[in-house]
Amino acid sequence: MPSSSPSSPQTITLGGGCFWCTEAVYVKVRGVTDVESGYSNGQADRPSYEDVCTGRTGCNEVVKLTYDPAEISVKEILEIFFVIHDPTTLNRQGNDSGTQYRSGIYYSTPEQKQVAEDMVSELNQQNLFGKPVVTEVLPLANYWPAEDYHQDFFEKNPYQGYCMAVAAPKVEKFRKTFASRVKA
Repeated sequence: MPSSSPSSPQTITLGGGCFWCTEAVYVKVRGVTDVESGYSNGQADRPSYEDVCTGRTGCNEVVKLTYDPAEISVKEILEIFFVIHDPTTLNRQGNDSGTQYRSGIYYSTPEQKQVAEDMVSELNQQNLFGKPVVTEVLPLANYWPAEDYHQDFFEKNPYQGYCMAVAAPKVEKFRKTFASRVKA
């Protein structure tokens, strides 16, 4: 349970496939104060979307979450993460394939690292998905924000085909599974 004492905002960065989908969910999570789509954990310092799509940068499509630890815990953030994407597919989410779509948790504090490692271990021990969880847990490296047109993409383009077919069902799954965490 998050503490009720005043606390400083923290950030954690997540790769769960296309950042449009992951962002669409986390902008609706109570306790998450900012969501920024970007690229991280590759070799490129300031990649463009086109660079990342080649698969040669090693960068992952991610969302950088700023959250209030007095409102939401790292564990709760990661519980949502493991429900809204498939953490058992290496370099793939649905029809999206390539290293830029890998499952990753990129921490910025030792506590986040411990919680993430414990959750991955527990999920694998429980065999919850019927296959091993392949989510990488690494320190955040080489983060770069995505281009402006990627920010708030689902909100700005709810009737775009990909958003209707892929992002909207993830948002609905979040709303049903975590109703108490949905922002008012």
